[in-house]
Amino acid sequence: MQFVGINHQGESWAAALVDPLLYPLAPVGDFWRDPAGWQDKAVTLTADAGSSLERGTVAEVPLVPASARVICVGLNYKAHAAEGSFKDQDLPPYPTLFGRWTASLSVGNVPVPVPGGEAGLDWEGEVAAYLGRRVESADEAAAADAVFGYSTFNDLTARRAQKLTSQWTLGKNGDFTGPLGPLVSRDEVGDLRDGLQVRTRVNGTEVQNGNTRDMIFSVPAIISLISETFTLHPGDVIATGTPEGVGYARTPQWLLQAGDTVEVEIERLGTLVTPIGDPALRARA
Repeated sequence: MQFVGINHQGESWAAALVDPLLYPLAPVGDFWRDPAGWQDKAVTLTADAGSSLERGTVAEVPLVPASARVICVGLNYKAHAAEGSFKDQDLPPYPTLFGRWTASLSVGNVPVPVPGGEAGLDWEGEVAAYLGRRVESADEAAAADAVFGYSTFNDLTARRAQKLTSQWTLGKNGDFTGPLGPLVSRDEVGDLRDGLQVRTRVNGTEVQNGNTRDMIFSVPAIISLISETFTLHPGDVIATGTPEGVGYARTPQWLLQAGDTVEVEIERLGTLVTPIGDPALRARA
């Protein structure tokens, strides 16, 4: 089953997606109080086309509650770690974690502005994992069972801002720089350790081609580690890292400019399309 967020009845709702039809389920906060229950209800609801909306007739929004923590994992693919901070070094013993605010999130086909002062934005195609239940001090088996589903994600990055200090927060929270695709339930995706192909294209040219088998830290291991320190809740998101091939590591560097289009295609999750715009688009934020 696939789910998206939509603007409906004056607020953000969760909807089941059977493309091209949307089936409104509940306000986003209510959905995340019992996502498994709403998934069961969606099976019955989607059998009745009379309760549907045509996709494209309503605005889509991130299917993430305002209270969610979005925890991103840096340098989590072996080859990407080697092209970045861990070139010619041993791999880190723990994942590099940083946060995104929900205000930086967006959805597919929404133009993303290049922040002023940046030479461009960098692409980072990756898988996002969504928690479906409360997780506190969990072992890896319990952590794996707490995942509700996955989506495509593009961790668009302002590299100049990111590299001003050792902390990455500034460069990872540009306006609209965290587009998410539809959420696909775990039962349709399986275990990332079995391998999903992750591809990124810029203006039709492939720039990343990796596989989730190459992750240094698995999703259950990441969730388990985080849960030792703070409790995770339904609707929290783990962005699992990107394969090699990012723009800043190329010679010469290649960064996204206004007018470019970047696509993240992930096996079983679909394709996320994001156009890049100029700084004037920040007026929407």
